[in-house]
Amino acid sequence: MNASVEGAPIVEGAPVARARPTARPLSWSRTVAREMVHRDSVAEVLLTDVRRAAGGGFEAAASWPRSHPTFPRGGTGLHSPLMIVETLRQLGIYVPLRYFGVAPSARLIITDLHFETDPAAEPRARSGASRVSCRVRVGGLRHGPDGEVTGLRLDVSYRADGVLFARSGGGARFLTPQQYDAVRADALRAEPPAPVTASAAALRTVRPDATVRPDVTVRPDARLLGVAGPHDTMVAAVGATLLVEPADMSHPYFFDHPTDHLPGMIVLEAARQAAAVESGGRLLRPTAGRLKTARFIEYAPPARVLCVPHHSTCVFRFLQGGEQKAFGVLRYQ
Repeated sequence: MNASVEGAPIVEGAPVARARPTARPLSWSRTVAREMVHRDSVAEVLLTDVRRAAGGGFEAAASWPRSHPTFPRGGTGLHSPLMIVETLRQLGIYVPLRYFGVAPSARLIITDLHFETDPAAEPRARSGASRVSCRVRVGGLRHGPDGEVTGLRLDVSYRADGVLFARSGGGARFLTPQQYDAVRADALRAEPPAPVTASAAALRTVRPDATVRPDVTVRPDARLLGVAGPHDTMVAAVGATLLVEPADMSHPYFFDHPTDHLPGMIVLEAARQAAAVESGGRLLRPTAGRLKTARFIEYAPPARVLCVPHHSTCVFRFLQGGEQKAFGVLRYQ
């Protein structure tokens, strides 16, 4: 996937199965089947309706809970920007499965994603859930030798009460179980490691005057990261080195279902938390971001995250085994 195509015209490809657009209103009454968005918990399903749009592409309804346990509201009462990315992730699974004939057994690989939001236009998380409507365009279709869809790109716009407040996009590849096993044949297939036992109090950005021992692993204070509690922490530090170390390997959101590599949402959240650490808690809520994945990030050894803040921007990259596995940028207002 090439991130440079953002903003280019996207033309919807011919789907395997067509369904006539309908004039009925979008529904927020119940969620879609959890299997269609690769979630084990119904509570983590955001999509409630997805259908073809009369003008081409698709339209969808998403229900964003007022109080998400993993992504708390900010001081202004806004939803976490990662709700945008999770909605994109679910659309990137549902649309190919429902409309492009991708097999339920296929393995989804996210190659890149981007998002941007306008805080002045975003819905406030007040009573009840926020009703979000999405317009989805599909492009960049790739086909296998038998005509099956093996990859695509999505471009999504988000509205609340008719007001456009965010955009996102990204691409994915779809592998058969046999293709996935071949790709992963030489990878380290160790079980996810036990969480590191560490203090939740001391990091050099929390206490600049503290002496940090280079051989002791510590976690940043949850308040510094803008998360609900210590179990939401995705990073730890050994001296001045930040590592991806999920504190809770049974986290109800990040580890909703088993994976043999670090999920993309953990990678993005780890980058956001690293930006908070390196900025001393100044950069908490990104209003735009981009992530490009080059290789799978394994659970062990822990990947290193390098994050360099500069004014309202933070550039990051993930290193593991001498390779750059992922990189990107977060922007803040």
